[in-house]
Amino acid sequence: MTALQDIPLKTIAGGHGRLGDYAGKVLLVVNVASKCGLTPQYGGLEALYRTYRDRGLVVLGLPANDFAGQEPGTDEEIAAFCAINYDIDFPIFGKVVATGPDKHPLYDALTRAAPEAQGEGGDAFRERLRGHGLTPTEAPELLWNFEKFVIGRDGAVVARFAPSTTPDDAALVATIEQALAA
Repeated sequence: MTALQDIPLKTIAGGHGRLGDYAGKVLLVVNVASKCGLTPQYGGLEALYRTYRDRGLVVLGLPANDFAGQEPGTDEEIAAFCAINYDIDFPIFGKVVATGPDKHPLYDALTRAAPEAQGEGGDAFRERLRGHGLTPTEAPELLWNFEKFVIGRDGAVVARFAPSTTPDDAALVATIEQALAA
């Protein structure tokens, strides 16, 4: 089995990367989308990154089109969207599949390490999705765009947060601060 840090990723510019490139840092891995009701979280993620990057936090955005086709753009279009609309400085990777049998190995490893999300997830969020005529996934799959995984400096998954958990949420910030202090 490949270590989480060794799973290959494609950068948004087409280069090669992996989580191990950020060894010793605290990582916040987020599946992002540009046409989602939660897309404004990009601004909060950038603010979180700017607040904590000097202490060792790196936010990593992984675009995915898994949920209602809310990330239809090419990598180039996604990069332009992030720059123009949110002045994103944190690393964005190439689009991945985040759910189902073809999901990227990173999301396979993350969901195995943290099968349940903290925050408004589970039944409440699933009911909201059904109310919009959408068919939600079942745990341990990602529920929607903007799920967040905190990975400690040691490369282990510390926590998983539901899509509706905003970047300034007290529990998420406390988890990040604890991981930075470890």
